[in-house]
Amino acid sequence: MKEAILKVRNLKTYFFTRRGIVKAVDGISFDLVKGECLCLVGESGCGKTVTALSILGLVDSPPGRVVGGEIFYDSMDLAHCPADQLRHIRGKEIAVVFQDAQSALNPVFTIGDQIVEQIRLHLELSHGEARGRAINLLKEVGIPSPEEAAGYYPHQLSGGMRQRAMIAMSLSCDPRLLIADEPTTAVDVTIKAQIIDVFLRLKKTRKMSLLFITHELGIVSEIGDRIVVMYAGRVVETAPAAELLDNPRHPYTSGLINCLPDIEQKRGRLESIPGNVPSLINPPGGCLFHPRCGRAMAICRKKQPPPVNVKDGHTVFCHLY
Repeated sequence: MKEAILKVRNLKTYFFTRRGIVKAVDGISFDLVKGECLCLVGESGCGKTVTALSILGLVDSPPGRVVGGEIFYDSMDLAHCPADQLRHIRGKEIAVVFQDAQSALNPVFTIGDQIVEQIRLHLELSHGEARGRAINLLKEVGIPSPEEAAGYYPHQLSGGMRQRAMIAMSLSCDPRLLIADEPTTAVDVTIKAQIIDVFLRLKKTRKMSLLFITHELGIVSEIGDRIVVMYAGRVVETAPAAELLDNPRHPYTSGLINCLPDIEQKRGRLESIPGNVPSLINPPGGCLFHPRCGRAMAICRKKQPPPVNVKDGHTVFCHLY
C-alpha cells in the first residue's frame, strides 16, 4: 500500500447564515495516495469546492468555518495549524488551479509578472532566474511563444490560454500536491481536451499527486486513478476509477453514469436523476439520497447508512449492501 500524502478524516465545514446552519461538508473522509489522481465528483452544490477550500484554509470566515475533523498533510494537521505556517505551505507545497482563471488572475499585471511574484515569494531566486523559470513553465503547459506570452495581460489571452497560465503558476514552486477545481468547466470541448492532456503529461512527467474536482464523469475516465463520489456534503461511494465506472453500487453513482451520452447507443434516451439536491439547512433524515432514490427502503428514511466494503478498495454508503 502506497503512503498517503493527504488524509481527510471526518471533515465538517459549516456556514452560519441567518436562515440557519448550512452543512456544506458533513463528516467526509478520504485518502490521497502519493502520485495518484483522486477525482472528487458530484453535482453542483455537493461540497466538492468547499472541501478543497477547507484543505487550503481558504473558507471565508464568517460565515464559514471548519467545525470538526482533521486534514493531515503528511503528519501535519492543516485544520489546526497556524495561519502563517499554512500560508507557507499554500502555493509552495500545495497548489491550486481554480475554475475561473479570469477571476483568479490579476488583470493589472502581466502573466509573467504574476508567475515571477509567486516564485520569488517562496523560492530564493533573483528576478532574472524567476522570469526564466516562468517562461519555461509557460512552455511546459503548451503556451506558444512563451517569451511573448509572458508579457501579455490576462484579457489578451483566450480562455484556454488563461487556464494554462494558471496551471503554470500553480507549478511554479514544484508543489507535491495539486488541487484542480473544475479546471475545464469554462472552456469549449476542444480546449477541454487540450487541458486534460496537459494534466496527463504533468502526472506522468512530474509524478505529482493530484486532487481533481469535477462533475464530468467523462473526464474522470481519462485522468482518474480513484474516485470519491459526494452527495449533499457526504461521501456516498469510493473506488478505483475503472471499477466504479464499470460497476457502480450506489444508486446515485449509477444515476450520474446513466446521465452520460452513450456513443455506442446501447441505451435509448438519456436518463436523469429525479428531484433536486436537498436543503443543507434542513436535510432529510436517514440517507440524504432517499427522496430521489427508486430503490429506497423504510430504513433509508430513518438511519444514515454506514460504510460497506463491497470489494477490495470499493466502499459504498448504502443500506442495499
